[in-house]
Formats: sequence, C-alpha cells, structure tokens
Amino acid sequence: MRLLFSTLLALCIAAVVGVGATWMATTRGTEFGTLTIGAWTARPKIGTADIDPYSRATVIRNGELPIGTGDGIAFTARRDDRKRPLDGRCDVVVSGVTPPARFWTLTLYDSKGHLVANSLQRYSFTSQEIVRSADGSFEIHIASRSRAGNWLPTGGIERYTLMLRLYDTPVGVATRSSRDAPMPAIATVGCP
Repeated sequence: MRLLFSTLLALCIAAVVGVGATWMATTRGTEFGTLTIGAWTARPKIGTADIDPYSRATVIRNGELPIGTGDGIAFTARRDDRKRPLDGRCDVVVSGVTPPARFWTLTLYDSKGHLVANSLQRYSFTSQEIVRSADGSFEIHIASRSRAGNWLPTGGIERYTLMLRLYDTPVGVATRSSRDAPMPAIATVGCP
C-alpha cells in the first residue's frame, strides 16, 4: 500500500512539474534560437521547419502567424535599452535607423497581444509614412499625450510591447550583432 501511495505521489508531482514547465515555456518563451540586439529580440527560425518545440507550442497557444524566413523577421521589445519595462504612462522615444529592409512596420501591442485602443486609431508606423531627418534617421514618440511629429498613443496602459517587422531583409539566422543589424534605440525620457 505504501509503495502504491509513493508511486502515485511521484507521478502527480512529475505531472504538475511537467505541465508547469510547459506552461511557463509557452507563456514566457524560451531562449532557444533567440537573436537579441539591444532591447530587441527575435526568433529567426520561428517561420521555418527548424522551429524548436517550445516556440512551436508558443505559436500555437498565441494563435500568431509568424513571418516566413524568406519574407522577413519580427523583433519585439518589452523593455527600453536600460532594461526598464515599457510603461504607457511614460514618454518613450524610439530613435535611430533600422536594418536594411524593403519595408518595415513598428506596431504597439498591449500585454495580451492586442492593438492598443486609442481615439485616433493609430496603432503603428510604416517605413513609407514615417517622417525622417535629413540623414535618414527617425524619432517616434510613444506617449499617452500627443506629441509633434511621429507619435503613437498608448492610452496610458501600464505595459506594452513594440513589434518591429522587417520585410525582405538580409537580417535573419546568420545575424549576430548590432553591426550586422543596426536597431533603433529605445529610451524612456520621462514619467509623470
């Protein structure tokens, strides 16, 4: 009887640990095949047949449609360059240049992966509509209150995620550093 109880207890503990580890891997992600440049993170293999099982489970759980390797790559940022979480009540500036790409988009999502609701219905910028400096660099202000120039409204939400999608770009699995792919800087410039 004692042996049976011990076996059942061990199986229950193993099941809880296994399900818990899987849940954490699919909700928080894993570091397998991750490319990190500054505050930006991408998974170049997510749109290929070489995707790892944890990333595959994350894609299925979230219902997202990843960009295929031949089409481009998607970078996400949940923190600024100083590792502070992106807060919709603060003023954040995304500035600099992007890696070479035929077309790119920068989109603002809430913590659940939905577009951030706002009265202007402005959720993103594209490479074709952004206002740039003479040297080709740009500044996008992300804040709850309006700003002159390129501005994305946050609606004052507590946390958000930025997604930079690069289409028809050489950035991918072979990319290793910011020299290979110069990414825009993300700076929190003020909080109320």
